Amino acid sequence: MMVSPFKNSSILFLLCLLLQSFSSASSQSFLGINYGILADNLPPPAQTVKLLQSTSIQKVRLYGADPAIIKAMAGTDIGIVIGAANGDIPALASDPNFAGQWVSSNVLAYYPASKIIVVTVGNEVMSSGEQSLVSQLLPAMQNVQKALNAASLGGKIKVSTVHSMAVMSQSDPPSSGAFNPATGDTMKALLQFHKENGSPFMINPYPFFAYQSDPRPETLAFCLFQPNAGRVDAGSGIKYMNMFDAQVDAIYSALKAIGFKDVEIVVAETGWPYKGDANEVGPSVENAKAYNGNLINHLKSMAGTPLMPGKSVDTYIFALYDEDLKPGAGSEKWFGIFKPDLSATYDVGLSKSAQSAQTPAVAPVALATPAPTTPVVNSVTPPTTPTTGVNPVTPVTPIYQSGSLGSGTAISCRPPCSLQLVLVTMTAFILVKAYGS
Repeated sequence: MMVSPFKNSSILFLLCLLLQSFSSASSQSFLGINYGILADNLPPPAQTVKLLQSTSIQKVRLYGADPAIIKAMAGTDIGIVIGAANGDIPALASDPNFAGQWVSSNVLAYYPASKIIVVTVGNEVMSSGEQSLVSQLLPAMQNVQKALNAASLGGKIKVSTVHSMAVMSQSDPPSSGAFNPATGDTMKALLQFHKENGSPFMINPYPFFAYQSDPRPETLAFCLFQPNAGRVDAGSGIKYMNMFDAQVDAIYSALKAIGFKDVEIVVAETGWPYKGDANEVGPSVENAKAYNGNLINHLKSMAGTPLMPGKSVDTYIFALYDEDLKPGAGSEKWFGIFKPDLSATYDVGLSKSAQSAQTPAVAPVALATPAPTTPVVNSVTPPTTPTTGVNPVTPVTPIYQSGSLGSGTAISCRPPCSLQLVLVTMTAFILVKAYGS
């Protein structure tokens, strides 16, 4: 029997939807990485770009607007986040012409060949204690936005700023998440800017620092996405199984509490050091591999968080390379997933040619090489004495010491495998029903 034109178009429409969902999930557009350059041994940008193209990383966050790096990414379709330094904020805020020149020099000179997607104005300004910068942050962002609008890029390149978790006054349990009331008016004004311009709220959650403040084995397992008893949020009744979801949901609760729940959350930084000073608790290759590998698998599962299910939060892992010139604790220098010779410090399944079972798994996913369950609490070889630098990862008060997520749903096959199965099964079903009628 002939299939009606209506059935044909319906079949094509459904197939297009399935293919689109498969493509978007397998592209892993939510996965990014931080590319810091406070080091004296980094490979040339061109080599770094080839490394990135061999991975599933789709986006890169820069702390500045290095011309060589931005040029090297031209034509690659890698999304680029560039940054205006804290020191540029006063001029950006007070002089629209300076903002226009900044955009011309750092955006228009490379776009669209280099896929710049976000301009961050300042880094962790709201928790810096520099009140003059805090008061000038929003005007600076507004002037950058106006400059982009004048270049007809307002809807294509977003303007944001990056916050540390210190902007939160309450995060335990996640349902009680709240921003620091001392900066409440400024935060509301920033969020109104994000709402009006469709730009993301960017923040740096670090379970690593939460573990350093509560170095119990059960806390380590909770932070590393490893099997644990879970922690119940007394306010919502939700049982959390990992610290990352607890931290992100605390941010969502804080946004919702002041009327901005629809502003997109982007994790601008999160990671785990594989080495640190002798007195630091937590840095080790085993722990870094477990955290980053399990985080990547969790993002790929598309489980989301309990308060934001079914969608992975855009997440930039810290960091692409070690930065041996960074100040502070020894661990600040040793977050790199890759070495200067482009080899992997440890394998977290990022390689396109090895999207395989070597990646540590989010329980209860069974993979060939599961992440270690024995906590590792001491650092390995202490690093060299710090010199000078900027943009250190800032330790903050741990979030949610007594509870965090999980979807609670067993996953037998992580995307794109599961989506392929759904695609094939549904396609076959649709065709059989259509042509058999």
